[in-house]
Amino acid sequence: MRIDRAPGASAPRMTLLLSAILGSALGFFLLDLSLAQPLGDATATTESSCNFGMAKGQSKSSCVVPFLQGCVVAHFPGTTRPWSNISKGGNTSCRFDDKGTDWKTRITGTCDRCKTAQCSARFGVMFDCSAQAPAPVMQSPKQQTP
Repeated sequence: MRIDRAPGASAPRMTLLLSAILGSALGFFLLDLSLAQPLGDATATTESSCNFGMAKGQSKSSCVVPFLQGCVVAHFPGTTRPWSNISKGGNTSCRFDDKGTDWKTRITGTCDRCKTAQCSARFGVMFDCSAQAPAPVMQSPKQQTP
């Protein structure tokens, strides 16, 4: 007994194969482009942070991120926003305190009441210290004397 396939039965398989090939080619192309991006105005950065823990029911807590001498708060790449992050654990709400933060001389992180057994918070800020970095020194190999 012979069973013939309906015309076009292999079309979904062919479409899947073409999609996989095109997707792979596009992925390699985009990967290649990302490696070729210029550094632009990128500068070396370093991070400063503060953190604390809280017990259930503990009301508002805060900490001050140490300001690095000779440095300025870096901007998140491509924006004018300060490059900062907040990590928290437990049921609490955290933010950089508007009254205690001017981003030029002081940075304060604060969290509201802890509603779980424990809460923790970490406030991180990236700093650009390139203004205080020494100029690069040109070095040449020492010549050996015979």
